[in-house]
Amino acid sequence: ALGGNAIIQEGQKGTIEEQLDNVSKSCDQILNLVEEGCKVVLTHGNGPQVGNTLLKVEASKDIVPENPLDVCVAETQGNLGYIIQQSLYNKMKERDIDKEITTVITQVVVDEDDPKFKNPTKPIGPFYKEDEAMVLMEENGILMISDSGRGYRRVVPSPNPIETVENKIIKSLIDNNVIVIAAGGGGIPVVRKEGLLKGVEAVIDKDYASALLAEEIDADFLMILTGVEQVAVNYGTAEEEYLSQLDLEDAKRLLADGQFPPGSMGPKIEACIKFVEKGGKAIITSIDKLQDALEGKTGTRIVKKK
Repeated sequence: ALGGNAIIQEGQKGTIEEQLDNVSKSCDQILNLVEEGCKVVLTHGNGPQVGNTLLKVEASKDIVPENPLDVCVAETQGNLGYIIQQSLYNKMKERDIDKEITTVITQVVVDEDDPKFKNPTKPIGPFYKEDEAMVLMEENGILMISDSGRGYRRVVPSPNPIETVENKIIKSLIDNNVIVIAAGGGGIPVVRKEGLLKGVEAVIDKDYASALLAEEIDADFLMILTGVEQVAVNYGTAEEEYLSQLDLEDAKRLLADGQFPPGSMGPKIEACIKFVEKGGKAIITSIDKLQDALEGKTGTRIVKKK
């Protein structure tokens, strides 16, 4: 699971050239696993990208019809899938790796009565200074919150994922040795109405969606790749401590104690807990340490018991 903020790094404008360059740098670590015989499914975030898409929609609403949020998620699945797919393809050519790769536009079912629809918490889009955020909230009615001390961001509803609609297609592809990019941005949020699917205005957390998909396709490992090498407690303080391992009991306790904020590490820990409870293995680390983390040299491994 690649974070959307890794595809557009802090301080960047988010041009296609920047995103291609960032993803290309991530490819070698992933392809190391492919060369070792691992079957890989890549998921990714879209927080910065879907927020930017929403800004474009709002800026052009007097010129072209507005797209709802679920369609914006679908758009980012397509363009980010293209960027990741092309980057991997080119790297595979350089390394003489003969494999197919594809992107699956993925719908994820949520409950239309999920209380999270009434309590928006998912940060998306660019960061704003406090005074800028106050203006946007007052003049445009946009709900914004402080995101992990990095600035203010727009927040939207983020219901829990229940089922990946295309999970059997994804499983079939990986069984046939295809590298799959799926559930981009947490998947396109849909609800079931009398057996039919209908998109809803929300963004699903990509970590929760990744854990769900990993369970559905019987994955051995869930690897969440983020901006830090290891998970820390007392993060940003003099008592900061990095963790190489967390059992379920300690993970749940530290989560309840507020050690892992909802807007950053919290969903990653919760996703790992869910996957490990179902019998899988979970690791949180940075993209450049992917190989070392899988070999147990670094990263934070979530285990059932110490």
